[in-house]
Amino acid sequence: MGRKTSALIQEKLQLRRDALVANSAALPHMDVPRQKVEAVLTELKDLTAQHASLTAAKQDLSKRLDQLNTDGLRLMTFVDAGVRQQYGNRSEKLVEFDQKPFRSQPRVRLVGPDGKPVKPPAAVPPHPPTQAPAPE
Repeated sequence: MGRKTSALIQEKLQLRRDALVANSAALPHMDVPRQKVEAVLTELKDLTAQHASLTAAKQDLSKRLDQLNTDGLRLMTFVDAGVRQQYGNRSEKLVEFDQKPFRSQPRVRLVGPDGKPVKPPAAVPPHPPTQAPAPE
């Protein structure tokens, strides 16, 4: 037996209540349970309406949060650009604004055994592949 939805339970409770009201003369001992069913149905309807309004409010809040996040990202980009313009992209002051200053990597210098700088070898064009003679 699968899980029953709230709407299905509410519908079945209404059917049972209507049947209890229609047969109240034959079932006088079921008057107290009928009143409990009516109380549960009333609260179910109220909570269902409240749930729907809260769901709508939640969706509105989610849209507003998304909009504010987008606005915040745009403002952050604007502020970052302004700070970089003011201090330059190499300034250590950028760390205060949670930005990384540009720090270039040191150049690698090739040094020979005599301690003098060596020029890197010129790019050698690749040799075309030699084809093996076709087997006869």
